[in-house]
Amino acid sequence: MTLASNVDPVELEKFSQLAHKWWDPNSEFKPLHEINPLRLAYINRVAGLTGKRVLDVGCGGGILSEGMAGLGAEVTGIDLADKSLQVAKLHLLESGKQVNYRKVAVEAFAAEQAGQFDIVTCLEMLEHVPDPHSVIDACAKLVKPGGWVFFSTLNRNPKSYLFAILGAEYVLNMLPRGTHDYARFIKPSELAQTCRNTGLNVAELIGMSYNPLSKTYSLGNDTSVNYMVACRRD
Repeated sequence: MTLASNVDPVELEKFSQLAHKWWDPNSEFKPLHEINPLRLAYINRVAGLTGKRVLDVGCGGGILSEGMAGLGAEVTGIDLADKSLQVAKLHLLESGKQVNYRKVAVEAFAAEQAGQFDIVTCLEMLEHVPDPHSVIDACAKLVKPGGWVFFSTLNRNPKSYLFAILGAEYVLNMLPRGTHDYARFIKPSELAQTCRNTGLNVAELIGMSYNPLSKTYSLGNDTSVNYMVACRRD
């Protein structure tokens, strides 16, 4: 797979159509706004963001990127969706945060900036690309030896299909229908193996759960639907 081909045009168009809503906390991106503080706190607890050079892969409209910048990180955000990046850059004028946004494929960026980042984040992206292994390998190349890489994605099992697709997209209408393709979900064992193959050691696996009654998210041991992995490069 070439550097330029690890992208699904349908996925890009899907997010481009919603780009103007990235920073509306009551829009289709409401779940991302609600889980961002949890993820941000977790990344900061594990790796420490202050003073670190951080790369946010698949940054979208910049929700996580701005959060990390707000905690004192020097953040670069990369994405291939023009409209999302435009929204991210415009929002900096409102927030006053400093983030360097670039339109570039992570594989191409890895060839240019190998070993330059203390922390690399790649959240909710692997299930949207044709070749997630290529993305993981590029992230491993971009982080410094001893640095941290964080991935989040969706597990592949009947429960995740029930909750992440039928529940979130069709019953609760938390996400637009068609947001996810179950065939692209990734089991933790598969993600861990790919990480090891690229020189990343999985330090921690943590799940994220949603309680539809209280409408709250929490981090914990349940990795059956949505989960994060924290990795360190050898």
